Amino acid sequence: MSKLRAKISGIHAWVPPYVLTNKELESMVETTDEWIMTRTGIRERHILKGEGLGTSDMAVEAVKGLLDKTHTSPDEIDMVICATVTPDMLFPATANVVSDKVGIKNAVSFDINAACSGFLFSVVTASKFVETGTFKKVIVIGADKMSSITDYTSRETCVLFGDAAGAVLLEPTTEEVGIMDSIIRTDGAGRSHLHMKAGGSVKPPSYETIDAKEHFVYQEGQPVFKFAVTKMADVAVEIMERNLLSSNDIKYLVPHQANMRIIEATAWRMGILKEQVMINIERYGNTTSGTIPLCLWEWENQLKKGDNIILAAFGGGFTWGSIWVKWAY
Repeated sequence: MSKLRAKISGIHAWVPPYVLTNKELESMVETTDEWIMTRTGIRERHILKGEGLGTSDMAVEAVKGLLDKTHTSPDEIDMVICATVTPDMLFPATANVVSDKVGIKNAVSFDINAACSGFLFSVVTASKFVETGTFKKVIVIGADKMSSITDYTSRETCVLFGDAAGAVLLEPTTEEVGIMDSIIRTDGAGRSHLHMKAGGSVKPPSYETIDAKEHFVYQEGQPVFKFAVTKMADVAVEIMERNLLSSNDIKYLVPHQANMRIIEATAWRMGILKEQVMINIERYGNTTSGTIPLCLWEWENQLKKGDNIILAAFGGGFTWGSIWVKWAY
């Protein structure tokens, strides 16, 4: 009997129309377009504007587009997983909210929080339900409204983040395509370098935490950068080596879009050319859980059945991982 695998059978993404440029940021904090581009590779990012709009609203647009282009009815969906660090609210899960808004009534829905590695962790989790035959159609969403937790008076962090959502449909296949292998890892010792100080059960919201700006992303740039460069490259090379893949076998690296230097270091370690790397950080910035599906969506028409692609990410937690995918269509 042929092995059952989970394949990506569709991809769609959505970004808000408002664009925040480096030039506009120059009027908000002490920075320049050159300073931002040199250190990050980011020139602009999309921001969700509008009263009462949250992560679920972007995710809904991605899921609706996905269902439409794959000719899938909401009633056919068995599971929805949403990777996010900016849920609409602490509970219920944003995946529940999205399911309700798009009319998915027969599915189990829940969120996964693995920071910038969230989409990878969610795809790996979803694939196990497909591989065991438990579910036949699973939607995995990567969505974050990072503008909601970004301090726009801090030039170290406000230049980094944007808002976006992407979604993939996973289905079973017995062909030699789909999710071929994966590695996901965490090291909780890194949590002190990248986190949100308040808003959880240890430090609930108060006037003091709001005044101290403790509900925004807190990041210690140097240790995060050093760890990210090492671990994201390590795990991408590891999945190649254990599957006997050479740089010539790889069609594309799909890296988390956090920093151009991290992306370049990972590609160099893998021995691949810049033309083999999906890069859109200049136009979208770091959309956390949204970066990888956003890349796949933009490059979808350049992918062919059987193409080997490596997804790789690093995020707060610390979390990191890689997935070897053979494109299925």
